[in-house]
Amino acid sequence: MNSISGSVWIQTVALLLLSNVFMTFAWYGHLRHLAAQPWWTAALVSWGIALFEYMLQVPANRWGYAGGFSLAQLKITQEVITLVVFVPFAVLWMGQPLKWDYLWAALCLVAAVYFIFRG
Repeated sequence: MNSISGSVWIQTVALLLLSNVFMTFAWYGHLRHLAAQPWWTAALVSWGIALFEYMLQVPANRWGYAGGFSLAQLKITQEVITLVVFVPFAVLWMGQPLKWDYLWAALCLVAAVYFIFRG
């Protein structure tokens, strides 16, 4: 994994994982709980949740970048984490059916990880 130390990798991925949980709820959680409210109410609640996302995402990207992640590696890592967080959220929180398309999307991201992290 290039010259990224294990501690930088763990710290970056852990913070990005937590930040993505907040962002997923900010982006989609209102569809379940605030559907009857005006859009601006959902936007204000989402912005409040997103503040916590940014408080985790910004340091994660700064530490990751300073620790050896390239910009492209940070972005692809974020996309993988997005799918890892989104699928359980969609199925468990939003009651969406588990679909084969999630597996195919994950396989595409595995290929993206390979190409962006290869030496």
